[in-house]
Amino acid sequence: MQPTPAPPLHDALVRVTQRIVERSRATRATYLQTTVASKRPQRYRAGMGCANVAHAFAAMPASDKLVLHQERQPNVGIVTAYNDMLSAHQPYENYPAQLRAWARELGATAQVAGGVPAMCDGVTQGYEGMELSLFSRDVIALGTAVALTHNVYDGALLLGICDKIVPGLLIGALQFGHLPMLFVPAGPMSSGLANDEKAKVRQQHAQGLVDRATLLAAEEAAYHGPGTCTFYGTANSNQMLLEIMGLQLPGSSFVHPGTELRQALNRHAVQRLLELARAEAPQTLADIVSEKTVVNGIIGLLATGGSTNHTIHLVAVARAAGILINWDDFADLSSAIPLLTRIYPNGKADVNHFHAAGGMGFLIDQLLGAGLLHEDVQTVMGPGLHRCAQEPWLDAGQLAWRAAAQQSADEQVLRPVSRPFSPDGGIKLLQGNLGRSVVKYSAVAPEHRRVRAPALVLDSQQALLDLFKAGQLERDFVAVLRFQGPQANGMPELHKLTPVLGSLLDRGFKVALVTDGRMSGASGKVPAAIHLSPEALLDGPIAKVRDGDMVLFDCEAGLLQVEVEAEQWSARSGQRIDLGANEHGFGRELFALFRRHAGLPECGGSALFGNH
Repeated sequence: MQPTPAPPLHDALVRVTQRIVERSRATRATYLQTTVASKRPQRYRAGMGCANVAHAFAAMPASDKLVLHQERQPNVGIVTAYNDMLSAHQPYENYPAQLRAWARELGATAQVAGGVPAMCDGVTQGYEGMELSLFSRDVIALGTAVALTHNVYDGALLLGICDKIVPGLLIGALQFGHLPMLFVPAGPMSSGLANDEKAKVRQQHAQGLVDRATLLAAEEAAYHGPGTCTFYGTANSNQMLLEIMGLQLPGSSFVHPGTELRQALNRHAVQRLLELARAEAPQTLADIVSEKTVVNGIIGLLATGGSTNHTIHLVAVARAAGILINWDDFADLSSAIPLLTRIYPNGKADVNHFHAAGGMGFLIDQLLGAGLLHEDVQTVMGPGLHRCAQEPWLDAGQLAWRAAAQQSADEQVLRPVSRPFSPDGGIKLLQGNLGRSVVKYSAVAPEHRRVRAPALVLDSQQALLDLFKAGQLERDFVAVLRFQGPQANGMPELHKLTPVLGSLLDRGFKVALVTDGRMSGASGKVPAAIHLSPEALLDGPIAKVRDGDMVLFDCEAGLLQVEVEAEQWSARSGQRIDLGANEHGFGRELFALFRRHAGLPECGGSALFGNH
């Protein structure tokens, strides 16, 4: 596939990329020096002590050992996030055996290097386990490093899909950036109950209009089989990012589990990784993840209205590669990047509709053609992002590639750059005397994007739910939910509030949420200023808000302001609360180290990097 001549890059793209390069000069140089120092001219097991090697390969079949003894063919490490509680990861159960068999057919060997945990935010929403969710990303990164540190692998296949799992795998893998690596997805479940219908039943249940059995039936109709949940939350935003950053086979993200095409793609992933590992100058993970690649990831997030969680995760991933990005970069790019998709919660369609309309190939081709992506990057398919603007198909049973569709099959879901849903991206930076936060305003109806209402100060999401049940929220208000940041309680998602606030919005009240916590990647509809920094525990201004303070929340102007006289605001002290209940039970004791050292959300919210 030959690229068409690249158009001039948009000025904002050039300006932001150069700013990131300058900001990251020292940290990126250190990262690349470490990567270069880790490279070896021979197979990584060559020259190791005999006892070390024997331990590594003791349980492998005799035929594999013969190959390994020759020290000529690659040995592939597999890092898997399999468990059968996550529908998205359940298909991974049989992947290791298949990947090993395909590696043998191609003259190489493969081993499961290690497994990493994978929690489902859909299960833990609103419960204590959610307070471990963000930090599970750091645990996954550490687990990935432990798996790969055995240093007997010439490349790695990474098996992960969902919320914290992909960022965690990538953060850990980047510490071994001297190796070729490739992500292997499993695909989404088929479409079930429409996401907007599911949301409607949730709101009805929150209002007491339907019983638990009706709600459970709706949820089971929406989440009904193996594969990724079909809404465009963090998991599917992960898949979009992996493709647009060149880390996953083109068009592979949204192919259903158990299909012939899925199998063919999985086999090709092994073949492609071995091609990279066998090359005279292997293309490594560090070669692919560059400043331009990260900018392409931000652009993909904005053009699709992706998960706000990536204003934390992508920052942390970039830092793992020595690249420093912040919310100003997201904001400046957002002003130039058109919104090209409407996928729930930004619309009614799900990811299967997006894929059928043209999917990632069409999206990448459109953005490249408008000068809105860096084409001159490395990908797992080779140099040039044009290689990702193609789609896989089966030609007489054999995997083949063809150019992406030139027209969207459904412009209610996916549009060309010439006819976007919006001229700017789906995420906006909010600033004011409350600090800095982000809002996914592409999911908010225009009439709800500006709210001016009295503050209702809360210290837990349960407090808001109790007020709703008591009928005390029949009014305009801005819910100011504080002490939900990384150091306070691990920054849980607050998605359980969405049905309640959404029902109030539908009844004509002006409502909004301001919090130093997170919302789910599936959240939308209700204007929510999230990830507010600094957090309340670190004396952030959110701790100074009092009940009844007038709050201005303006998505269009990018403004988040408490209307209190400057002198009075400056003199006001922040409140403190007892956070002891957040420190005990459900494993929270073990995560005290992470809470204590967590960085600001704009710095990635990670205990691994802090605010440096």
